[in-house]
Amino acid sequence: MEAEQVIDKILSDAKAEADKIAQQAREKAQAERARLDEQLAEFKQESAALAEKAAEDEKSHILAAARMEAAQEYLAEKTRILDEVFAQARRRLEQLPDNEYRDLMARLMREAVETGDEEVVIGRHETRIDQTLVDAVNGKLNAGGKGNLKLAAERANLSGGFLLRRGKIKTNVSIDVLLGQARNDLQIELAKDLFQKG
Repeated sequence: MEAEQVIDKILSDAKAEADKIAQQAREKAQAERARLDEQLAEFKQESAALAEKAAEDEKSHILAAARMEAAQEYLAEKTRILDEVFAQARRRLEQLPDNEYRDLMARLMREAVETGDEEVVIGRHETRIDQTLVDAVNGKLNAGGKGNLKLAAERANLSGGFLLRRGKIKTNVSIDVLLGQARNDLQIELAKDLFQKG
């Protein structure tokens, strides 16, 4: 072989090897591109799923906040109505005709008595609960052997109603306490209603 043929052969072999390496590089690059395209497609799919979940979460948060705000407005309105109702109830109790007020207080006194020898403490400005009323209650309680109530000399800071006192034990039957208990009971019912709707 002549030198020229040897050089041609080396160049030919080198070109073939270069073509082979180039082809392998193209195939490898194509495979890598296909793998990256697949990863990109997966990433896009995951991103879309995450974006959808984030949108759903945001929507859920917005709806929950809206429900909470509506519930708070509902509760505020019910509280406003309760305030009005109990203010009217207080006025009605305070404005009861004397005979109806005395009948109510006598009934409450009979229901609140435990031993029958308590003192009846009335408010500073109370004029409708007097010894005559206490005597009438004692008359009804005598059948059960409990008719020994006494009207206390001192007065308490009550806007209506009375306290029954025996030693250090006091039973508060004031209008404030009666209305407060009724309001608490009603608020518990309203709270149950509110949470059942939520």
